[in-house]
Amino acid sequence: MPSIFSKIVAGEIPCYKVAENDEFLAFLDIMPLATGHTLVIPKKETDYIFDIEDDAYQRLWAFAKEVAVVLKEKVPCKRVGLSVIGLEVAHAHIHLIPLQQISDMNFSKEKVPAPQQELAALARLLFEAGSKA
Repeated sequence: MPSIFSKIVAGEIPCYKVAENDEFLAFLDIMPLATGHTLVIPKKETDYIFDIEDDAYQRLWAFAKEVAVVLKEKVPCKRVGLSVIGLEVAHAHIHLIPLQQISDMNFSKEKVPAPQQELAALARLLFEAGSKA
């Protein structure tokens, strides 16, 4: 059964896309820990990040770095933190989270859905900035 992320890649479920190439997709988390919380995924469904073939694994991290640079540029923050947990969705993904303080990366705190208009505006800003980079 395809993961929710595979359904996003296939266009069956909409997302707030911030970057994309032939192999990878980055989109805003709809239940963010902080404004700009972005998920970076390989389009090829792989459950465990360390099962990704070595060359693709390196390209995934290079893509995530490009997205993080744009996030840092466009979302006010001290740093962009990252996390790979891999338990909540059976599809490898990297969390990129703009940080003001370490507690912004607390995955046990209650998540609150972000307003759709806010997500759409931020996705446009990030996608346009990334396209020009």
